[in-house]
Amino acid sequence: MEEKKNNSRIRLGITQGDINGISYEVILKTFSDSRMFDICTPILYGSTKVASYHKNLLQLHQDITFNAIHDAQEAGDRRFNVVNLTNDEIKIDVGKLTEVAGVQSRLSLNRACEDLKKGDIDVLVTAPISKKNIQSPEFDFPGHTEYLSHQFGCSSLMIMVCDRIRIGIVTNHLALKDVPSAITHNLLFDKIMLMNESLKRDFGVPMPKIAVLALDPHAGDNGVIGNLDMTVVKPVIEQVQTRGVLAYGPYPSDGFFGNGDFNKFDGVLALYHDQGLIPFKLMSFTDGVNFTAGLPYVRTSPAHGTAFDIAGRDRASEQSFRRAVYLACDIQRNRKEYDELTSDPLV
Repeated sequence: MEEKKNNSRIRLGITQGDINGISYEVILKTFSDSRMFDICTPILYGSTKVASYHKNLLQLHQDITFNAIHDAQEAGDRRFNVVNLTNDEIKIDVGKLTEVAGVQSRLSLNRACEDLKKGDIDVLVTAPISKKNIQSPEFDFPGHTEYLSHQFGCSSLMIMVCDRIRIGIVTNHLALKDVPSAITHNLLFDKIMLMNESLKRDFGVPMPKIAVLALDPHAGDNGVIGNLDMTVVKPVIEQVQTRGVLAYGPYPSDGFFGNGDFNKFDGVLALYHDQGLIPFKLMSFTDGVNFTAGLPYVRTSPAHGTAFDIAGRDRASEQSFRRAVYLACDIQRNRKEYDELTSDPLV
């Protein structure tokens, strides 16, 4: 008899990432714990053959079996569902950067996004990709965040999340030399407003306090070192304050993190990648999560990469991936509650 569906259980899509990295390892380790099926119905976009290869390679003896399906609508509760993207044999070269793996990464991501749009899955957790081999005419982006913003036609904000901090990145994956010219008044304004809305809707913070970091050392020292903090960052902060947003700064990042000021805020906005990611990974290297705010759908990912150097050796920790699953489900529920509370009762 077919198992009755639990309509309240979140249908969680998972992209397979790079098949030669640690993606399958952290995914399989996460769902080897049967308690995970209490909070979601997992649907992996990948291959049962690839999943079986990695399970055998890692000698994962936990009780996890694969429910092969052709469409996400066929997914069963309390099963590890795999949408088989191809029936062909797939060449796996563990720990190596290959064109085949890039093709499989693209297929998985494209199919998952299609199902999000159709409503066949509720949320998405993306496993790590190689930004090199995934490139193609269909994927000309520096990472997941930019690709998803394009797919769904919206602005977004990458927010790194752990127990101690939520830190957004204004310029994402951008060469350091290009950062100053990219930080415009409009861009910074949009990112602050995105973070403010996300903290309220996605994280349940009624009146979030946001710290904005400075670009230059000592916030420019009144123009002695640089003037972008005075001419762009500070005026934008003052503007959003007139909109009722509790944003403050710009704060020089060394002292801000050194003396623990980040503990006084609900969110921190860093202006460039390493300004935010270095302190974040010092706080949560093994269990941090990447969340894309601003999308019409919830997307999270582990805060680590493909880790080719340890792939296939049973050395990868699944903590970050597991927390990415938890966070995706939590945010989905928070959004539903927030939208219900703020909806117009007369509509």
